[in-house]
Amino acid sequence: MGDMKRYEALAADIEHSIRSGVLQSGDRLPSVRHTCESRGVSASTVFQAYYLLEARGLVRARERSGYYVSDGAAQHLPQPEQASQPQDATIAVDVSELVFEVLQASTTRNVVALGSAFPSPLLFPLARLGQSVAATAQALDPWSTVDDLSQGHLDLRRQIALRYLADGMPVPAEDIVITHGALEALNLCLGSVTRPGDAVVVEAPTFYAALQALERMGLHAIEVPTHPREGIDLQALERAIVRHGPKACWLMTTFQNPLGSLMPEAKKRDLVALLARYGLPLIEDDVYAELYFGDKRPLPAKAFDTQGLVLHCSSFSKCLAPGYRLGWAAAGRFTQAVARHKLTTTLGASVPVQQALADYLRRGGYDKHLRRLRHTLASRKARMIEAVGRHFPPGTRATQPEGGYFLWVELPAGCDTLVLHRQALQHGISIAPGPIFSASRSFSNCLRLNYGQEWNARSEAALRTLGQLASALSPTAL
Repeated sequence: MGDMKRYEALAADIEHSIRSGVLQSGDRLPSVRHTCESRGVSASTVFQAYYLLEARGLVRARERSGYYVSDGAAQHLPQPEQASQPQDATIAVDVSELVFEVLQASTTRNVVALGSAFPSPLLFPLARLGQSVAATAQALDPWSTVDDLSQGHLDLRRQIALRYLADGMPVPAEDIVITHGALEALNLCLGSVTRPGDAVVVEAPTFYAALQALERMGLHAIEVPTHPREGIDLQALERAIVRHGPKACWLMTTFQNPLGSLMPEAKKRDLVALLARYGLPLIEDDVYAELYFGDKRPLPAKAFDTQGLVLHCSSFSKCLAPGYRLGWAAAGRFTQAVARHKLTTTLGASVPVQQALADYLRRGGYDKHLRRLRHTLASRKARMIEAVGRHFPPGTRATQPEGGYFLWVELPAGCDTLVLHRQALQHGISIAPGPIFSASRSFSNCLRLNYGQEWNARSEAALRTLGQLASALSPTAL
């Protein structure tokens, strides 16, 4: 079996049976008990294999009825193959108005929020977190509200350091600065390594909040070609560094927003080595790392950093407590600069919230919650890809992310997703159109869809409507 684990071998066998037609669309998979007996494996191995097949869109669970072969749409929806080709230039950023217009439109609760940046709040253990808030608030030491102000609550920083350690990354608690969500961490890091007028490397496409931060700080963007599966093109990155002399890079190496791409580990190592050669800081936005569908959390670029040049930013917002707005930066050699920056802007994050999260992490249960969350997201991803394959126009492509909760969809050339966004809103559906993810307003035929929302008849109908609208905009329809 080599490096293949038992559940992966079992999944591979079942996948072969599906691809070769032995198991056909709608067929029920053997029961877990039957498979345990026939293959001599544990129930947990069978479940892991079925979860993996579900994440690949090949099987679907039915309530109290077992697993069935999907109708196959996911297999026929091709992935985008090309890395983006942005212009080789430094760009003054001016996207905020467009981003606000799009986001404003999708905030009402009655909209099917396929354009949202957050997963459904119903996925989180809010009642359990509430117990930790109540317990720690009662025992709150008055002096703790003024201790550790700039870098944050020591117990929480220790809990975060332990999670780094579990991945073989010795990040001391003193190197961690607690912030108001990851976005503040990213902004503090950006402000610590740049001055107005500097240029910063970003992916193309990139998360619109990165573009808004550059715009607000008077920085220029250098958009570098990025592959929908493997992340930023390292050769193009080196050319951009030599040609434009940026002062920093802001990248998302794991489940990138909006592409969902996952940079392979060897490529992350090469990225860190490349930036170290030029002494260039990397601001690593790593908020989706806990939402992986494989068997272990992907290591961040930070894991290969020996120079302290990687400023690693993350939060609990996407995987545990969206409304608590609690994030952090492990900023390497820039830790003191980031802490000072924090002290002169927002002083400190909420002490009761920090203590409550430290209490929750200390008691255990977080990893169990994450396993459940990952399985739900993998299952919803498969359903969304299936629906896109069924309803969207011929020539549509979509990514097959291995984690996170975003699907990047490429419509036939000539489809304008800003028009699609406005039309979809008339039907009570929000999407995130491609141009908001680019300083040069590229990706006009692309959109980001969120599969972290509730999956029900309403969302299925919304994708059917979206597919009809996209088909009407498709050049072949005109």
